[in-house]
Amino acid sequence: MCNDLLKQLGVCIERGKVDAQSPHPVDLKGQPGAAELTAKLLSAGVAPGEILQKAMIPAMKRLGDRFSQGLVFIPDLIIAAKAMKAAMQHLKPYFEAGEVQKKGTFVLGTVKGDLHDIGKNLVGMVLEGNGYRVIDLGINVSSDRFLQTVEEHPDCRVGLSALLTTTMLYMEEIVKTVKSHFPQVPIFIGGAPVTPEFNQQIGANGYFPDPQQLVNFLETK
Repeated sequence: MCNDLLKQLGVCIERGKVDAQSPHPVDLKGQPGAAELTAKLLSAGVAPGEILQKAMIPAMKRLGDRFSQGLVFIPDLIIAAKAMKAAMQHLKPYFEAGEVQKKGTFVLGTVKGDLHDIGKNLVGMVLEGNGYRVIDLGINVSSDRFLQTVEEHPDCRVGLSALLTTTMLYMEEIVKTVKSHFPQVPIFIGGAPVTPEFNQQIGANGYFPDPQQLVNFLETK
């Protein structure tokens, strides 16, 4: 029974079924969603880590791979994020109590001067769904703010996002500021105008055109 519930939870996350009241997707209308299934699994004694590893992470990987292949699109990721967060609300107390081990901490932010956050939010969602702790600094984030956060979490990884050509230039300042104090901290960059060449030019540790490619890279390290 629990294996069936885990499979159902994976489907709900992948297809964006938040709860029983959610009208989307139409063919699952009225059925339990990610919120109810997660609560039911916990009540049945399934460990939070098992729910994460056997249902949530595989679902997010399947969705991320399909996004990389152009089979699903940003709206699909956004609705999946809502379902994933609904499930995470039930697991959050176990994470905070230390009962579930996170893979690591990721500090994310859209760089100073840029107010766009859809791409950053998608990266954060995919990272959380794959078992990482995400500290989202929001938009218009300065190099000092990134540095302060890294000082508080020196074992973290950093992700910089920019949508505008003018603001992506600020990434270089952030990389230099953080690396001058914490040269061991990996910094990854992304956004519409960003390229592998620009990544190499500013001394960042990687550029990935979509969130799943970043996760796949992290899993090899």
